[in-house]
Amino acid sequence: MHLHSSTIQVTYDFICPWCWIGEENLQRALCALGASTDTSITFLPYQLNPDMPVQGMDRKVYRSGKFGSWARSQSMDAQVTHVGKAVGLTFDYERVEKTPNTLAGHRLVWLQQQEGKDASSLVKAIFKAYFCEGRDIGDLNVLADIAAETGLDRVAVFDFLNSDEGTTEVMELEAATKASGVRSVPSVHIGEDVISGAQPVEVMIQVLQRSLVA
Repeated sequence: MHLHSSTIQVTYDFICPWCWIGEENLQRALCALGASTDTSITFLPYQLNPDMPVQGMDRKVYRSGKFGSWARSQSMDAQVTHVGKAVGLTFDYERVEKTPNTLAGHRLVWLQQQEGKDASSLVKAIFKAYFCEGRDIGDLNVLADIAAETGLDRVAVFDFLNSDEGTTEVMELEAATKASGVRSVPSVHIGEDVISGAQPVEVMIQVLQRSLVA
């Protein structure tokens, strides 16, 4: 049993904790069905903060303004940390100092997919770097380091990130995704089905089974 390679599309952003949880649940569901090794996932960009300065913002300042208070932000962080722990993901918000601009990260994933490579390991590495290690994933040097840690050529990645290549394409992909009706992330398209939010593994399995082919 396997899935058509173009069946799964994941719309996500790197600063969305539910996207990391949703991606983990999707991988667990694929693994449970024995489909993870030969199933490719296409990642589509979605910037939750398209107007974020390139250098990012102090997370406490940004989140306090967005949610009305730092206490409310911390309460939300605690909830997602609890959910993440249940699926084996470590959120260490004490280490996260910035809310970054995520465009460069999306461009890097776009490059991987343009070259016909599976970007799953890179996406996971960027999520982990941000949520677990508190690294500034909007910093091009940091992104190049993360890419190198997944086996990519650091110099080539850094040169790419320092160019404008992929910027227009990523913006067009994001615009097309929003035009198709996606208003929140994660949004997972599996065949004709759309899963909104970080649904449990069991839900993912049910939807995947409808798309399984012999």
